[in-house]
Amino acid sequence: MSQKKLDLREICRDSRAIAIGGHIRPDGDCVGSCLGVMHYLHRLYPDKTVDVYLEFVPDSLRLLPGWEKIRTAYDPSRTYDTYIALDNGDIDRLGFSKPYFDAAETKVVIDHHISNTYRGKHVLIVPQASAASEIVADLIDDEDLTLEIAQCLYLGIVHDTGVFKHNNTTPHTMCVAGRLIGCGIDTEQIINESFYEKTYIQNQILGRTLLESFLVFDGKMVVSVIKNQVLTFYGATSQDIDGVIDQLNVTHGIEVAALIYEIEPEEYKISLRSHHIVDVSKVAKSLGGGGHVHAAGFSATGNWHDIVNNIMELVEPELGVASEE
Repeated sequence: MSQKKLDLREICRDSRAIAIGGHIRPDGDCVGSCLGVMHYLHRLYPDKTVDVYLEFVPDSLRLLPGWEKIRTAYDPSRTYDTYIALDNGDIDRLGFSKPYFDAAETKVVIDHHISNTYRGKHVLIVPQASAASEIVADLIDDEDLTLEIAQCLYLGIVHDTGVFKHNNTTPHTMCVAGRLIGCGIDTEQIINESFYEKTYIQNQILGRTLLESFLVFDGKMVVSVIKNQVLTFYGATSQDIDGVIDQLNVTHGIEVAALIYEIEPEEYKISLRSHHIVDVSKVAKSLGGGGHVHAAGFSATGNWHDIVNNIMELVEPELGVASEE
């Protein structure tokens, strides 16, 4: 259970301008928690400058109030005395807004990634929390919780729990979700439009990915690779891959799912999921990334066959199966 260890009201009281940012390639929890904090600070301090920085906003998340205010480019003329980093397991993954973080006198880090090793005066890392949005909700008193804040934080929790399906969903998670629902949010709209609804292109990519997937370790691990030329053929972007890893992860009999997709020639992003045995955060960390016990990722360059082999070498001991070479 998250504990109220940070007082954002007090931390930001004397701030002139506040920046909020999350990780590169933002997902539902990243966008939801950032916008939730933005609305909260606007409520507390309507006269302060509060800006959110993310490299883009996925179309599926543009139902959230305030998404159009998100800044997607660095402006050297703007300065902030406080920077709040959310849902970011590695400060270097703040991307283009990291100079604002580095220059800020007050740095706040709120996260739930077990791989996060950042230390500072205003740091709250709660690995047992389902989402950064859950942690943020615990920091906000009932009298300050508005419909807009609740919509953002509920979406963040929905996405990081797979609609309360993943085993990171705790009794406290459900209590927090119930508290947010009590604000009058449209749960059906949030879940359907942001999580389940897919474009035609997304369905094409999903179908292609499933068709070209393959099993290793006697069916205990499923792997699929999406080459950049495939994305180009379908007119797709990396945003169209959202949700693919979750579909791979429901393959019957598997313990680990790995999705490897090419973002530039021989430059790959890898998403890992597991069910019970394998701690994929350790696998990802060994390969330069991080994440959670059952959901993690990393980036790599080179030949995708080598990337698959590197993953298998680390997964094999935990699965307790013979190598397939």
